[in-house]
Amino acid sequence: MPTFLREGPYRFFIYSQDCGEPPHVHISRDQQVAKFWLDPVELVSPGRFTGHELRDIERIIREHHEELMTKWQARCS
Repeated sequence: MPTFLREGPYRFFIYSQDCGEPPHVHISRDQQVAKFWLDPVELVSPGRFTGHELRDIERIIREHHEELMTKWQARCS
């Protein structure tokens, strides 16, 4: 599971088999995992995160969008 970014308590990563899907990241904290598409940024699966945490996660994704897309393309192209 390549990690693309760590910020605060969150780890942004993909699974090795994810390259067959559109660009996205999984986000984990403790035992919780959410999934966001990257283009456009959109929540796919909220896991058990609170609405407040999901808004924070989306903000982080938007702030690091270019970096996340570059890492996705490097890994999956």
